[in-house]
Amino acid sequence: MTKSTIAITFSIAAILGALTIFGQSRNAQNAIAILGVWTNPQKDAKFEIYEKDNKYFGKIIWGTGRDTKDSKNPDPKLRGRDLVGLIILNNFVYDGKNTWVDGTIYDPQDGKTYSCKLTLTSPNKLDVRGYLGISLFGRTETWTKIN
Repeated sequence: MTKSTIAITFSIAAILGALTIFGQSRNAQNAIAILGVWTNPQKDAKFEIYEKDNKYFGKIIWGTGRDTKDSKNPDPKLRGRDLVGLIILNNFVYDGKNTWVDGTIYDPQDGKTYSCKLTLTSPNKLDVRGYLGISLFGRTETWTKIN
């Protein structure tokens, strides 16, 4: 190999390495875009979405609803727990397309847990889709980011 071939090879490797690092950094930046406090369309509840061990979770941090307890829970032992502080979004994984998948959402209004997909449609709008089986059979609610 000539010196110029080695220099070109080294340059290409450096550029590819930089692009890989940039891509990973950008992907990580997109993955954390849902972190923060969100409100539902009725504006009667606030949720904090956070990351733990490369998965994403969400808990109720404020509410003005009728119930303050998890009274619809199918497990009688859990019906006395407070809704504020309750983790309702569980185990989401970022899939690289402004979408978080493979998670579940617990709906305290009916006491059921659904499969769920989160899609960031803009920096301050999050589509939360709960469904049974396939996402075709479900309901979407758009949350708004507060901070």
